[in-house]
Amino acid sequence: MSALLYTVEAADLHAHLFRVSLTIDQPPATPTVSLPVWIPGSYLVREFSKNLQNLRARQGRRDVAITQQDKCTWTLACKPGQPLVLSYEVYAFDNSVRSAWLDSQRGFFNGTSLFLRVHGQEHAPHRLQLHPVRGQAQWQVATGLTPVKTDKKGFGLYQAEDYDTLVDCPVELGAFWSGRFEACGVPHRFVVAGALPSFDGERLLADAQKICTAAIQFWHGKGKAAGQKAPHKNYLFMLNAVHDGYGGLEHRNSTALICKRSDLPRLSHPRTTEGYTTLLGLISHEYFHTWNVKQLRPDAFARYDYGQENYTRLLWFFEGFTSYYDDILLRRAGLVDDAAYLQLLNKTITQVQQTPGRQLQSVAQSSFDAWVKYYRQDENTPNATVSYYTKGSLVALCLDLTLRSEFKAAGLSLDTVMRGLWKRCQAGPMREQDLLDELQALTGRSWAGEVQRWVHSTHELPLRELLTGHGITVEAETSGMAQRLGLRVHESAGQVQIRGVLRGSAAEAAGMAAGDEWLGLDVGAKAQGGSWRLNTLDELSALLGPTRQLVALVSRDKRLLRLPLTVPAQASHWLLKLAADRAGLAWPGA
Repeated sequence: MSALLYTVEAADLHAHLFRVSLTIDQPPATPTVSLPVWIPGSYLVREFSKNLQNLRARQGRRDVAITQQDKCTWTLACKPGQPLVLSYEVYAFDNSVRSAWLDSQRGFFNGTSLFLRVHGQEHAPHRLQLHPVRGQAQWQVATGLTPVKTDKKGFGLYQAEDYDTLVDCPVELGAFWSGRFEACGVPHRFVVAGALPSFDGERLLADAQKICTAAIQFWHGKGKAAGQKAPHKNYLFMLNAVHDGYGGLEHRNSTALICKRSDLPRLSHPRTTEGYTTLLGLISHEYFHTWNVKQLRPDAFARYDYGQENYTRLLWFFEGFTSYYDDILLRRAGLVDDAAYLQLLNKTITQVQQTPGRQLQSVAQSSFDAWVKYYRQDENTPNATVSYYTKGSLVALCLDLTLRSEFKAAGLSLDTVMRGLWKRCQAGPMREQDLLDELQALTGRSWAGEVQRWVHSTHELPLRELLTGHGITVEAETSGMAQRLGLRVHESAGQVQIRGVLRGSAAEAAGMAAGDEWLGLDVGAKAQGGSWRLNTLDELSALLGPTRQLVALVSRDKRLLRLPLTVPAQASHWLLKLAADRAGLAWPGA
């Protein structure tokens, strides 16, 4: 089967337009092409075809008629056997990891946003020609695609074995910072766009190297051949540093990341900030996905259907377990200590415990509903859903600690299970039954009861007893005023804007609603009382004094409302600490 050739050029930086041409050497009489509606790893129908315009087709000098079949599919009436050339433009102004971006500073695209799929020829070789950008002599190319003939800046011809491979290798364009390292003998490249002059690239490379080494050794052992067993022969990190942003998207031998510029490590500032630790966790998470979701994947993703939702109830495993290990690998790589690891774990537990939706939705159902709930969050999301990332990671924690307790003599842990699944599924589609089978093969008993309670029901997880059994004390720490009242707020310039009201909370009982602006409060006519302007929630305790009764003055749709509110006496959340008689944790070590 002949190859398909895509040619991409930056047609207009200021109009944010890529120009794409697609040459089909051997088209059938009525070829069908379509643009994906979603990108694997981000479970929402995003309708990428909305950005496609000016679609045309020609054979030689003859125009070819195009008929649109639906929102993202077209058929063409052409002569079979003669090369067919399609040309079109794509508007690229989504500065995220999911779509495409083009301006005078930077270019980036995922193939799902730019490349029409030729039905029936998905398994043919696909080639990509990247043209230099006019007026941007300093721009370079970074991509995980295999180069065929490129210049020293990376422009030129690339190849992919099929359509899946082509669209799973995003492309970064620009005058970015670039650095390289090896982990277990595997070459890695890290490119960063938008960094400040104070950016400490060498520290980022050194820390990323530790993470990648820990991940490769997790899956393949610490021997000299570990890197040779990895599913990638090279790897590329593409990081876009912006004023405010966070996220990542995994690919087969690369990842696209976005973070705050302020989260990057800085020269002459050796202290590890909370933001930088968050960035390292993101790097760890996306890199772990190279194994867990890109190779070992849900059976529903054995073959992607780019035209509609691809449902699975296993995101609690593929995203949740990856979320569990992203922090553990930071600990094993020596980038955080025991205390810092417990703080990260504590944050996850608090997030789940402060989500009323965990009592309504199981984490398996959360996985299935990702397309309509997790990726379409609104003010009611915490009340109706639970995150398969956070609760999924706690399911992994429970499974790991249970294995370490019951089978300590055999040295079993969740690590053993993950590596067993890698072998059992031959780096391919996985079902929930495969997890149960692997657990039974390792331990000699059924785990169906635990999976039913922890994954398919809304029962609380046995976190306290498992943690205390591993040398962790669970104390109560007083929560802030927002948690006491059951509010999610945004505070800026002296304004308190209510973003969400939690189910069963004091704020809900008072009648507060998302969108309200909390202006002030009335605590009566006594000398210590009166009416007060509210600038931040932290002021509330001081304004109340000994009373817990007040009338909240809120603005809703330009109307002023007076809402009687009783402030709960106290609210607390967990605080994890290492037991006094423990010098260190056996877990989460290897």
